Amino acid sequence: MKVLLAVGLLVLSGGLSAQTQAADTDWRYVIQPRDTLITLTDAWLAPPKTWRDLQKLNRVPDPLRLKPGATLRMPVAWLRREASVAEAVFVRGDVQRQRGAANEALATGATLQSGDRIRTGAQASASLRFADGSRLLIPPESEITLEQLLVLGRGAIPAVRLGLAKGGADSRVTPNAQRVPLYEVRTPHVNLGVRGTEFRVQTDGGASRMQVISGAVHADGLGPDVPVGQGLLVESSARAVAPLLPAPDLSTLPHSAERLPLRLIWVASPAGAVAWRAQLFAKGEFDRLLLDARVTEPVVAWPQARELVDGDYTLRLRGIDARGQESAAAAAEVQLQARPEPPFIQAPAAGAVSYNGAMGLAWTRNTSAPDVRLQIARDAEFKDLALQPPPIAAANYEARLPELGGYGAYHWRIAAVEAGGRAGPFSDPQTFEIQPPPPAPPPVEPDLSGDQLKLRWRVDPSVTRYELEWAKTEAFDGADLQRIATDTPEVAMPKPSAGKYFLRARAFNAAGAASPWSQTQMIEVPYPRWLWLLPLLLIPLL
Repeated sequence: MKVLLAVGLLVLSGGLSAQTQAADTDWRYVIQPRDTLITLTDAWLAPPKTWRDLQKLNRVPDPLRLKPGATLRMPVAWLRREASVAEAVFVRGDVQRQRGAANEALATGATLQSGDRIRTGAQASASLRFADGSRLLIPPESEITLEQLLVLGRGAIPAVRLGLAKGGADSRVTPNAQRVPLYEVRTPHVNLGVRGTEFRVQTDGGASRMQVISGAVHADGLGPDVPVGQGLLVESSARAVAPLLPAPDLSTLPHSAERLPLRLIWVASPAGAVAWRAQLFAKGEFDRLLLDARVTEPVVAWPQARELVDGDYTLRLRGIDARGQESAAAAAEVQLQARPEPPFIQAPAAGAVSYNGAMGLAWTRNTSAPDVRLQIARDAEFKDLALQPPPIAAANYEARLPELGGYGAYHWRIAAVEAGGRAGPFSDPQTFEIQPPPPAPPPVEPDLSGDQLKLRWRVDPSVTRYELEWAKTEAFDGADLQRIATDTPEVAMPKPSAGKYFLRARAFNAAGAASPWSQTQMIEVPYPRWLWLLPLLLIPLL
């Protein structure tokens, strides 16, 4: 039986006419044992209707003898109407309730009544439960008014009318063979009516959109109901119905997250999706919306996840097509295990190189988990561990060449460890290298020809510059110490006076690392030959 809810709600507001008394505005009541027209009238009908009106409408020969299991027609317009309420079963973030001129924060467990207006801020949401168990999820940055909350007859038929001014509204309307609800959502562009279904509605300044998840939804100005799997787009007076995209593919989504802010990546699907709606819920509880985002790339990052405790959550994802319609939803469980958070790295800089056989590592300390678990590996996957000491109760560690096992590149990471021994996730891997120092220059080859002293040594491709020390003492001290820098494996200097001199050198590579000083070399500058003739020249004077 098709239900034209828009007509039915006009009946509820008093606009009864011969047209609205047609069969599709009637409630079919299933007769129970001991029911009579008189008892049913007392329980369900509002004055001035009497049992005689029921008898005439249903052509009942005996008002005191009704057949159990048979169906009795009761026009919705005849039913007793009583005010109903809704309950806020979940509230997160900045959610405001306006009642009359008063405005206050909405709290979980609060009672809502007809006329209440609800506004949700950024990353704020609320879930409401109506008298029959139907649910309404109000996502972030939405505004909705509870225009009508009624129950008809003996609490059997809820009559709910909602006004969506902006944002969205996700409805799950409870179907029941005996108690069919009347449920309507009005937007600035279209009125939607259902009697037992699940659907989503979004509205902005220029259009309203609706997606049917189960059942069917009637829209004013549209003949047939919109069936499951279809979406309605309303722009001005135009109404267009088209299939929804299939659900996105979440098969590659990691099932655990160890980083904050929370960042989730999925396959860019389905075909035709130009954006995505990502929502994070408490595990399996789709009334408890915690985070919401619309993204144009298949990735979402939520800094607000820092407010969430570690635990299990459900990601619900929908693709959005070029018309703005949201697809069927895919859901996957995500386990957040981000605490205790790893310390910040202080030293060394990424890719640092040490030539002294050790590398100093330093980090901050998590005040909630001050100890640190350190791993140093030869590979980026940390399968080939070179070092994993017991938890370190300090903010630094010196990794030495003997315990690492040799020169080379290493990957390292740290995790904070709580007092009870529970370790959190590791930090992002860092790299460093421990390399041998550049080779010391080989022995020099002096050349004392002419008036210069020239020194040369073999070239090493890893060396970019050299430094020489020249002194008269083997200890390389005293005022006559000279230090000479050169970029080439040779140096020329004025020939010193005769005597013994000591020389040593060291090399530097491109990173500025210095080699050890070479072995000390001694150079003897001979006296001039004429000094040997000086005694002979003095003989005539004797």
